[in-house]
Amino acid sequence: MKILAIETSCDETAIAILKCEGDPSSTLGAGERNATFTVLGNALLSQIEIHKEYGGVFPALAKREHAKNLVPILEAVLEEAELLHEDTQAIPEEVRATVSEILAREPGLTEAFFEFVSECETPDIDAIAVTSGPGLEPALWVGINFAKALALIWNKQLVAVNHMEGHILAALAKESTNTPPFGTRLNLVINGVELPVLALLISGGHTELVLMKEWLEYELIGQTRDDAVGEAFDKVARMLGLPYPGGPEISRLAEQNRASRRRLGTVSEGAEEEHGSAIILPRPMIDSMTCDFSFAGLKTAVLYLLKKIPDINEKEKQHIAHEFENAVTDVLWKKTAQALKETGAKTLVIGGGVSANTHIRRVFKENISREFPDVSLNIPSAELTTDNAIMIALAGFYRASRQSQPAGGSTDFIANGNLSLAKKP
Repeated sequence: MKILAIETSCDETAIAILKCEGDPSSTLGAGERNATFTVLGNALLSQIEIHKEYGGVFPALAKREHAKNLVPILEAVLEEAELLHEDTQAIPEEVRATVSEILAREPGLTEAFFEFVSECETPDIDAIAVTSGPGLEPALWVGINFAKALALIWNKQLVAVNHMEGHILAALAKESTNTPPFGTRLNLVINGVELPVLALLISGGHTELVLMKEWLEYELIGQTRDDAVGEAFDKVARMLGLPYPGGPEISRLAEQNRASRRRLGTVSEGAEEEHGSAIILPRPMIDSMTCDFSFAGLKTAVLYLLKKIPDINEKEKQHIAHEFENAVTDVLWKKTAQALKETGAKTLVIGGGVSANTHIRRVFKENISREFPDVSLNIPSAELTTDNAIMIALAGFYRASRQSQPAGGSTDFIANGNLSLAKKP
């Protein structure tokens, strides 16, 4: 099965085409967990530079950029996958009218869409997967409407994908050790997944612990009661006068402070750190005996601290970033460890943009090895931590294998910015 996947949930416009091979006929899940994926084409355009002046993602601007980028990216991905073949296509008037209605919300996209599809033959793909949520609804709608139009024009199965499920599957996917059949193309494999799987999903909009007892069936174990962890990183970064996105900037300063302390002999290489400096920040809800999170109080503590340092220097920023990152990591680990004990999970995955954080990755690897040696830890490669279309294709493959929707698309799903993957038991 070849899947074309589209991701526009926030400020990345991404499209990928994957060749997926597995056992879609399995109803028990075991066969479905053994699958191989070859990335035939993959492209992503980030809007970070455009949104920097706003200190965050501006939804209307993100929507406009998605509409501008989708057709050029699609063309590039099809060409990379060797699936782009020129051929004049006559589009029936009734189909043209329906597509025009679907794309009516996206000014400028309709003309570019018709110009492209009328000059190339239908590509050799089996299904189109698209993110339907969660995310910014104006941005989500652009990808959804584009996918619906393609599915109608090309008569392909259309699959709605939960963005967070994509993050889980991206963490479970490993780079294959087999010789790639198509030169240097990336080969991924999902196999040997031992259930239950506990997923820590950490991003700008999410902080939650989700349990998968049965394949692709989810139960919410814990979640943030206020700010998501990525949101807290960005807000603290703004307080420190750091550029957007704030997470990598906080991590950069924290790592500089750790390196400085090691040079001074304050802490040995690899030693467990209790605090980054004389500055001590709270660890909200760390002893609450629940698996829920809270980061609003930590953010407020940084605000009050900064009021006492009106002329903050670079070294003081490093100290605060270090202690803030330590506090976040302490809370994430304590809650995850509690969830591992309560659920008896055999596999832990960490997904979402914040999973790229160097310190969080380091602490989780060390602690799992020491405290839960029988638990398999899966963290995605750096390129799969951020929003991308490869992860949407992975989820799209499993979902397409389970649904009986006919080709030609569907209009019965909408963008849902608050789409949930799991509910409390």
